[in-house]
Amino acid sequence: MPMKHKKRIALSLPAPTGTVADTIALAQQAEAQGYDDLWLADAGGLDALTLAPMILEKTKKVRVGIAVVPAYTRTPAVLSSTLTVIAEAFPQRFVPGLGTSSHTIIEGWHGLKLEKPLTRMQETVTLMRSMLAGEKTAFEGQTLKSKGYRQSPIEGVPIYLAALRPKMVEAAAEIADGVILNLFPRSVLPKIMEHVAAGAERAGKKCEDIEIVCRHMVVVTDDKAMGRDAFRGAFASYYSTPVYNKFLAWAGYEEAAREIREGWAAKDRERTAAALPDELVDEIGLIGPAEELQELMRDYANGGIHTNAVSCIYPTPDIYKATFDAFVPDNFSF
Repeated sequence: MPMKHKKRIALSLPAPTGTVADTIALAQQAEAQGYDDLWLADAGGLDALTLAPMILEKTKKVRVGIAVVPAYTRTPAVLSSTLTVIAEAFPQRFVPGLGTSSHTIIEGWHGLKLEKPLTRMQETVTLMRSMLAGEKTAFEGQTLKSKGYRQSPIEGVPIYLAALRPKMVEAAAEIADGVILNLFPRSVLPKIMEHVAAGAERAGKKCEDIEIVCRHMVVVTDDKAMGRDAFRGAFASYYSTPVYNKFLAWAGYEEAAREIREGWAAKDRERTAAALPDELVDEIGLIGPAEELQELMRDYANGGIHTNAVSCIYPTPDIYKATFDAFVPDNFSF
């Protein structure tokens, strides 16, 4: 597909230790060694909307994104006012991403209901666009309402949306400035890109106008078995949740999705992990020697991913360094 957005290599944060000081130090190191972007997760622990401006303040030009802020845990007014502060302080360097998150986080951690996710995201973006434009709210939707809120207008605040299955991918391409992808088998990327194009067309946009971001789960190692086990340990539980389980089935892995779902329900963690065979793990993760993974990263870029974020999922000091070093500009280019 044509590329309006440049191909970017990014590092996923926070640091393996999970501390603020180490994350800022790692951000500075990544910028110094040539990473284009730093992308924060926001799944408990360090709050990404607090940490992002701290990193921006301590770096010079690197772009900082969030993939993703759960839309259910903050109201559109809170999100709009927060994004306004960060975007005004660091223009053109901050890229906020929103997502529905998962049942584990929204219902388990926060005690909220993850209901009507597609409608919730559409209404969130509608409200935020209005708020960021400085309009006084008078909105009553199916999942959200706001009356009488107004803030000073600000231009140029992008909104990116995370998406998995077709309806959300198309909606994200239609109403957002970028689409954030995660944990998909490589074989379905062409299918995903077709839905990006369909959503863009619905809004009268060109596909190349929409930035596509992906966080890749990476382990640079010669011991693939160890790396695969690390992937299973980290993500078998993800695929047991309704959102990711349905996505895995949609991607063509119905049997694996069923086995994961049943294994998790039976509290059989070994069965759940075993339902992710080596072939499927290799389809989703980037696990292996540096040269092999560098070539895979180029394939993702050629398939339509503009911004490729490296997330080391087995962060022993040696493996983290090998993973970090494999994608610095001295060792890698698209």
